Amino acid sequence: MDLGLKGKVALVAAASKGLGKAAALELAREGARVAICARTEATLWAAAADIEGATGGEVLAVVADLSDADDVERLVQTTVDRFGRLDILVTNAGGPPSGYFLDLSDDAWHATVELTLMSAVRLCRAAVPHMRKHGWGRIVNITSVSVKQPIDNLLLSNALRSGVVGLAKTLSNHFAGDGITVNSVCPGWTLTDRVAELFAARARDEGVSVEEAERQVTADIPLGRMGQPEELAALIAFLASERAGYITGTVIQVDGGYVRGLL
Repeated sequence: MDLGLKGKVALVAAASKGLGKAAALELAREGARVAICARTEATLWAAAADIEGATGGEVLAVVADLSDADDVERLVQTTVDRFGRLDILVTNAGGPPSGYFLDLSDDAWHATVELTLMSAVRLCRAAVPHMRKHGWGRIVNITSVSVKQPIDNLLLSNALRSGVVGLAKTLSNHFAGDGITVNSVCPGWTLTDRVAELFAARARDEGVSVEEAERQVTADIPLGRMGQPEELAALIAFLASERAGYITGTVIQVDGGYVRGLL
């Protein structure tokens, strides 16, 4: 299937590893020119080299802290200065720390608002004017299954990622007339460094081994396994494509059946 992404320009946030890197790689494979960002310079350059080596595509790497408003503005402008346009935005950020309600300080809440919610707000605000110029755009927000089925010890994720979904749904209506679609994807338990950290935290909380913590989670997944980052990336590439032009305002999980709700 030709997704019609050749020549498009995509910006993927927090893409030095994990889900962001997988999304950037898939978009590059489909012919998009890709900009990626991360805070850690060494892993960012390595990710850019990996994507260029695997696809032969052009990759722009920008060191940026997504919780810093000036960095977000600079990231988007640097992408447009390099490629001349911006067609696709994939919002993403490192997951907030785990924790239960009484364990979370105001500082933890404020930091998560900045990183999880405000990074998406600022990225969209900076990117949309460039999309409107060409009457075409795709925004895909990487959230979590926690927006559909809250996870007990991930209160910050449950609360703030749901805010991103509310933002996306509102923007999908507001900018539909400009040819811009806005959708959210919800990865379930996927084999990333972030999930490895969550398993370690769960093991500490419950006094079990990391292997047992992973087994308990996997037992709740009907497909009987965790996901691979590239499985989420395939959906992101489709939603970013010409083929998905009539899909907007949706919230789609990629979770092996983990979410039990109907919607």
